[in-house]
Amino acid sequence: MPYLSGEDTVKELRRALSNPNVQSDPLRYRNTITKVIRAMSQGVDVSALFPEMVKACATVDIVQKKLVYVFLCSYASLNPDLSLLVINTLRKDCQDANPMVRSLALRNMTNLRLPGLVEYVEQPLSSGLRDRAACVRRVAVLGWAKLHNLQPETETDAAVVNELYSLLRDPDPIVMVNCLRALEEVLKEEGGVAINKAIAHHLLNRLKECDVWAQSDILRILERYCPQTEGELFDILSLLDSCLICVAPPVMAATLRLFLCLCSSLPAVCHSALERACGPLLTACGSSSREMRFSALAHIQVLLGAHYKRFFCGYAEPAFIKQRKMQVLVELVNDENVSMLLDELKGYCTDVNPETAQAAISAIGRIARSYSDKCLEILTGLLGLKQEHITSAVVQTLRDLVWACPQCSDIVCTTIEGCEQIIQDAQGRQALLWLLGAHGERVPSAPYALEGFIDGVRFEGSLCVKMELLSAALRLFLCRPAEMQDMLGRLLHYCIEEESDMCVRDHALLYYRLLHCGIEETRRFVQMRRSDPGLGVLIGRPQQSINSWAQSFNTMQPLCGATTTPDTSTRGSPEHTNFYPKTNLSKELRTCQVDSTPTEEDFFCLETLIQCSLIPVDSPYSLQAALQLVNIQTMAFTPTSAIPWKFYMYTHTQPECSTKTAHGTLILAELLYSNEAPDVDEKPRDEPALMGFLSILSTVLNTVALQCENSQQGKTQLS
Repeated sequence: MPYLSGEDTVKELRRALSNPNVQSDPLRYRNTITKVIRAMSQGVDVSALFPEMVKACATVDIVQKKLVYVFLCSYASLNPDLSLLVINTLRKDCQDANPMVRSLALRNMTNLRLPGLVEYVEQPLSSGLRDRAACVRRVAVLGWAKLHNLQPETETDAAVVNELYSLLRDPDPIVMVNCLRALEEVLKEEGGVAINKAIAHHLLNRLKECDVWAQSDILRILERYCPQTEGELFDILSLLDSCLICVAPPVMAATLRLFLCLCSSLPAVCHSALERACGPLLTACGSSSREMRFSALAHIQVLLGAHYKRFFCGYAEPAFIKQRKMQVLVELVNDENVSMLLDELKGYCTDVNPETAQAAISAIGRIARSYSDKCLEILTGLLGLKQEHITSAVVQTLRDLVWACPQCSDIVCTTIEGCEQIIQDAQGRQALLWLLGAHGERVPSAPYALEGFIDGVRFEGSLCVKMELLSAALRLFLCRPAEMQDMLGRLLHYCIEEESDMCVRDHALLYYRLLHCGIEETRRFVQMRRSDPGLGVLIGRPQQSINSWAQSFNTMQPLCGATTTPDTSTRGSPEHTNFYPKTNLSKELRTCQVDSTPTEEDFFCLETLIQCSLIPVDSPYSLQAALQLVNIQTMAFTPTSAIPWKFYMYTHTQPECSTKTAHGTLILAELLYSNEAPDVDEKPRDEPALMGFLSILSTVLNTVALQCENSQQGKTQLS
């Protein structure tokens, strides 16, 4: 039979199933049915054997019943009419003296999933809820959930719901948990199972009788219960204390999440729970299961701690675990361990896996924003290896570092010479072109590096590289015209006359027509927005409250990478990238993300008028970029020639604890440029938040004003 085709196999099996000699021999008959199941698992369409298999289900052999039921559940939807023939046999089996046969019949009766058979299934399920055997009650409870899922628009009988609630006190723990799961499905539109004090205490007292996944489900459902008194709250916490250090990570994570939900207004209790759960979480990070290690790393990343050595990568670990560990190591950097962490990350930069090496280089780049000297020494040393994927990752990291910390640009400009001969990938070439265009006046060989790109532009396959090459050539022409005039002309001629891509052609036409308007007009138009070296002091690690990430704990959100700490390791060009690092300059002011849209019920509104003589009216865009770094958003500003010059902004603040009666503040501010003494006109409705806002705003204004003053002095000396 293995050498027969699909049709021949079905014919051979039909003859065997219909043979009286085979039917009279139970062992041969069971072996033939086993061959049918084997053919079905191999992809052979054996639906034509449905009538013969229906006859085979009328047997006292439990093994044969299981095999036949597997077949019938697989092909019932293709033969709904013939499936009616099975119902009588299944209903008869539901009354069998053997509880295993009764449970098997109930399970497969609901697994047929045919809407036309619902009326035949309800009565056996109702009887199954009151069956003496626990295994039958387990199947009957879940059967009602399957029945509701089959016809969700049908209203569930209230008597069934009441009976499911009563079965929460069933002596069998599996029946109790199955009732919770069934009620969650049946009452989904009503918000799931309702938890009152009696049910909550009953579930807590029987928690230890359940297995790991049942405990996780119970703990998740208990998050809906709100203790009525503080004494009741601490009684519940005492019952859950042992689960907080459970060796099973799912139970520990669910318990910790329940602690954080119940104690949202008690930060001391939350911190104590986090300390107790730190040990089991760290143990899970060394689990033999890769999936468990990754999940534990994703969740512990929001907790952090002093156990940074636990996150050093092992040689045999897969790349995705190594990358997650490196993300955690970046979060754990401080003055005491920075040298050891950088030495560890430096070893990962030469990993045989290019993705791991690039992730390590990117991690060093993020640390360099706080410890630039040590990190730049490592990054520049990696360029000496002259390996393509390492050089590409280093150049991209240096590009991001120069954008965030311009004070590093001098060192970077002296190290990127010669990299154009090594880098082959599009992202690396794009990053190198951006550096040559933005800081080409400080790179002696910048025109010659661009000449190689321009000569090979007709063979360039990346659209992004061509666009970046046009921008870099034009910017370098503005500061070094004698060396770039001929090369820029050749590049524009090719892109306008020979380039087939319309985006590149239109980009080149724009630059060509812009040059006809004059050099000064071109310089004003293409002058790129650069970050401010003085703003490096505003980049710091955010102070996060427990409530800001407690809701995402023990969910899929940490595994998907949606953590509360913003990831600034982007690969796009900084010119088109928005960096929004948070600040911890003021503990009174804690700003929200820009994409959070508060409602009137969540925030008070505070309007503020500020007169200041330090506003640099000649650089409003620098001020706008500086304010964005501290999450103060710009709404509008008047032209620099307007008198008085106005600047409108807003920000959101949050209270210290998220309670039902706590509200944040929406601050709307208007800045006026004035030579008079600074003045603040506000409604003293939320003084701590306002003072924090003014503290940060004052720092930004002084920093931008000082930078503008230094820039003007530099221009004067050059002239």
